Amino acid sequence: MAAALSGVFEDGLREKIKNSKILVVGAGGIGCEILKNLVLSGFPSIEIIDLDTIDVSNLNRQFLFHKEHVGKSKAQVARESALSFNPDVDIKAYHDSITTTNYGVNFFEKFDLVLNALDNRQARNHVNRMCLTADVPLIESGTAGYDGQVELIKRGLTQCYECTPKAAQKSFPGCTIRNTPSEPIHCIVWAKHLFNQLFGETNEDEEVSPDTADPEAAGEAGSDALATEANEKGNVERVNTRQWAHSCQYNAEKLFNKFFHDDIKYLLSMSNLWKNRLPPTPLKWNEFKEDEQAQANQESLLPDQRIWSIAECAKVFAESIQNLKIELAKLPENDHLVWDKDDKSAMDFVASCANIRAHIFNITRKSRFDIKSMAGNIIPAIATTNAITAGIVVMHAFKVLQGQLDKCKSVYMRLRPNARNQLFVPDRNLNPPNPKCYVCSPKPEVVLKVDTNKVTVKELRDDILIKALNMVDPDVILDVKGVIVISSEEGETECNNDKKLAELQIVNGSILKVDDFFQKYELSITVVHFDAEHDQPLFEVVADPDTLKPAQEAEENGKPEADKNGDGPSEAKRAKLDSDSASAQEPAPTTSGLSSTPAGVDDDDDDDICVIEDGDVADKSDVDAGAGSSGSSQAAGKSGLKRKPTDGGEGPSSIKRAKVDDEDDDLILIDD
Repeated sequence: MAAALSGVFEDGLREKIKNSKILVVGAGGIGCEILKNLVLSGFPSIEIIDLDTIDVSNLNRQFLFHKEHVGKSKAQVARESALSFNPDVDIKAYHDSITTTNYGVNFFEKFDLVLNALDNRQARNHVNRMCLTADVPLIESGTAGYDGQVELIKRGLTQCYECTPKAAQKSFPGCTIRNTPSEPIHCIVWAKHLFNQLFGETNEDEEVSPDTADPEAAGEAGSDALATEANEKGNVERVNTRQWAHSCQYNAEKLFNKFFHDDIKYLLSMSNLWKNRLPPTPLKWNEFKEDEQAQANQESLLPDQRIWSIAECAKVFAESIQNLKIELAKLPENDHLVWDKDDKSAMDFVASCANIRAHIFNITRKSRFDIKSMAGNIIPAIATTNAITAGIVVMHAFKVLQGQLDKCKSVYMRLRPNARNQLFVPDRNLNPPNPKCYVCSPKPEVVLKVDTNKVTVKELRDDILIKALNMVDPDVILDVKGVIVISSEEGETECNNDKKLAELQIVNGSILKVDDFFQKYELSITVVHFDAEHDQPLFEVVADPDTLKPAQEAEENGKPEADKNGDGPSEAKRAKLDSDSASAQEPAPTTSGLSSTPAGVDDDDDDDICVIEDGDVADKSDVDAGAGSSGSSQAAGKSGLKRKPTDGGEGPSSIKRAKVDDEDDDLILIDD
C-alpha cells in the first residue's frame, strides 16, 4: 500500500519496509490497530499470534471483529479482515500461546522486529526474554483507559521489561477476607470465593466460613472451636459447602441465612475481633426494608450503575442461584462452573453477595458496574487510545528499520495536557539497562527469602521459578555440592517434589544455580531463610540483593540505597500518575515497569490493560517505562546445566508450566 507509492516514504525506508518481516504478539484492541497500520503501510510479511477467541465484549473496540466472529480465533479472523485492506500482504496467523515450546529463540530470530500487544505479565516477560536472547528489537505498548505508552526494548541499549521490579501481586490475608473485611474489594473477593465453593473449583485457601485460626479470634466461640473442632489448618471441620448446598437443593433462603446470619453470629462470638472495630450486623432472609428515598435518587442512572437496595440484592441472589444451579446440573458429574465476568448469572451472584456482605459490615456498597470492574480487574478500554498507541508503535517501527534506535524514546499519553500543554509526553532519553536486573544483567541474581522448613521442591519449581520468576522449563543445582534439585527431564527428580527445601540442605545462605534451557536463561539464587508466621507469604523474591542490607551499610558503600547505582529509575519516575491525569476509577493505572494494582482477583483477558506511569518532561517527572531492554546474560554463551539446543531451537515437548491465572490476570495487579 503506502510503501508501494512513490513519495509517501523516502526510498531507503520504503525498501526496508518491503524487505522486513514483522511479528505481532496479540490480536486484541491494540493488536487489531497495529495490524491494520502495518497492512496499510505496505509491510509485506506479517505473522500474528494470539491464543484468545473473540468475545462479545471485544466488539466495541476491536474493529476487525464482528458479531458473526464471536467464538472464533482472534488471530485468524484478524488476518482475514486485514487482508480485505490489502490482499497482497502475506499474513500468517497462529491460534496459539507464544509461551509454548513451538516458539523458541529460532522462531524469534527470523523477524526484523517484534511488536507486543499483550494482556498479561507472564507472556510479556517471556517475549522480553526471547527478544533479548535473539537480539531482536521489541516495541512494547499498552493502554489503561485514556493513558497509554509505547517503548522500545533492545538488548544492551535500553531497559528490558523486567529491569524495573514490579509490585508483588496484591492479596489479602485469609482472616481479613473471612472475618474482618473493611473495604468493598474484601467483600468482592469473598463473593468470588463463595461462587467457587458453591459452583466452581473448590480450593481450601478460598474458604468463606469464619476463620478460627485468626490470631485475634480469642472469643468464647472462637477459642472453643479451636480447642475442640479446628483441624490443623485452623478451620472448623464442617460439611463440605457444595454438598450442604446440594442437600438443601440450593434453597436461596437457607443459603442466605447460613452465610449472612449464622456465620455472622459466629463471628460476633469472637469477641476480641470487635474490641476496636464496628461489629457486623447479622441479616436474615426477608428482615430488611426498602430504602425508597435512595432508590428514587437513582432513577436516572443506567441499570448497571445503580446501587441495589438490600431487597434487590436478595432478589438477584435468589435468581442467580437458581440459574447457576441449572447450569451446574447440565455438566457431567464432578465438573464445575468457571466464574466469568461476562456471564450474567455469575456476575449477578458476585455483585449481590458482595453488596449484602458490605451492608452487614457497614462498608459502602457498589454498583454492579463497579463490582464487575473490580472483580474482573478491568480498566475500561478506550478505542481511541488504542488507535493512537498503535500509530506510535508503527512510527517507532519505521525508526527501528532505519536504524534510528536513539530516536525511539518512550512515549506516554495523558488524559489531560501537562504544564507544557502536551498530551503525548516523551522521555528525554532512552532508559539504560539496569545493571542489577535479574534478566538482562551480565550475571543475573536474586535473593529468595523463603521458609525452607515449609516450602517444598515442587512449590519452588511451580510457584517460585515458573510463576514468580516466569521460567518455562528450569533445571536447578545446589551450588558447591552439585546436587540436582530439579530436572526438566521427566521423572528424573520427581522423588524430590514433596520434600521440604531444608531436607535437601537448602538452608540459609545456600546458592541455587538455575538454568532455563528454553529461554536460554541462567540465574543465581541466594537463599535467605525466615520463619513464616500465620497468614504470611512463605516466600519473597528480592531482585536487588542490596535491598537486604541495612541502610547504614548501603550508605557506606557509596550512595543511599535508593540511587546507589545511579542507573535505576529516579524517584520522580516512580511517582504515581499526576492527579490531573489519574482516572476516577477504582483500579489505578500502572506502568509496564512498576505495577500498582488493584487488589484481589484475576487478570482480565483484555489486551489493552497495561501498566502506565506518566511523566512531565517540563518538570522532570519522567516516567519509568520498565519495558526497555538491555544487555543480557542471554547475549553471553550459555553452557546450560544439562542439554544442548535442538536443531529447531525449541525446547522439549513436555514442559511443566504453572497455569496462568487469567484472571488476570490478578483483584490483583494490573498489567496490561
